[in-house]
Amino acid sequence: MSQRDLIPFFAMAFAIAWGILGLYIFAPEIMAGAFGDLTGEHPLFYVAVYAPAIAAVTLVLYRYGPGGLGPFLGRMLLWRTSVYWYVLLIVVVPAVFYVSALFREDTRDDPFPFASVSSYLLALGLMAIKGPVEEIGWRGLALPLLQRSMAPLWAALVLGVMWALWHLPAFLLSGTPQSAWSVTPFLVGTVALSLIVTPLFNRSGGSILLPALFHLQLINPLWPDAQPYDTWLFMVVAAVVVGLNRDMMFSRHGAVTQVLRPARAGRRP
Repeated sequence: MSQRDLIPFFAMAFAIAWGILGLYIFAPEIMAGAFGDLTGEHPLFYVAVYAPAIAAVTLVLYRYGPGGLGPFLGRMLLWRTSVYWYVLLIVVVPAVFYVSALFREDTRDDPFPFASVSSYLLALGLMAIKGPVEEIGWRGLALPLLQRSMAPLWAALVLGVMWALWHLPAFLLSGTPQSAWSVTPFLVGTVALSLIVTPLFNRSGGSILLPALFHLQLINPLWPDAQPYDTWLFMVVAAVVVGLNRDMMFSRHGAVTQVLRPARAGRRP
């Protein structure tokens, strides 16, 4: 697989997602009549969300055949990394939302807005099979290929912009979660998130699992709605993460460039 595969990857990811959402934008009556109103739980919305993963798996099958899927998806089993990254996942990300929520006047008062623990786990499970699946494409395929010719910092910025632009049609549809968000903070925040997750990806030896867990934490239904203030705080976190990892963010040394699981993958300093 070469960097040229980024062209069909982005083409497929955008065509699937923008195609589905675009039809609902420009032909709403026809689409609603045929498939029903689009919501965040509609099957077609899931297909749109899965577009990066669909594109990545399609290219892996094309380049390596069925035998390539195991080594590719096997990167979802990589979990070893520094304990500091788990602190970021478990402590820092929730803290960003709770601290940012202090600046909103309409933040909910109930710290646990669910009828029971089981209802929360159900909501979390539905989130887990939605947004995090994107990482099979973004960090699973696109980031390693981008890092073959550029330092992780620049790869993170490029992928962050593409990641942000990919979401744009969702802001134009009332039934999607993004319809209630501010566009500019979301776009800026997505680039900041890309800067945070890139060193996590590299330090874990190319794990898809840990970026997926990071993604899940970002959409965890337990955290308060802190838009748009969480964006600005994530920008601060991104600056700190890049500063602490400047040795590998500004150099291709240590950058993961393999799409299939490396022969030796594990903990990095």
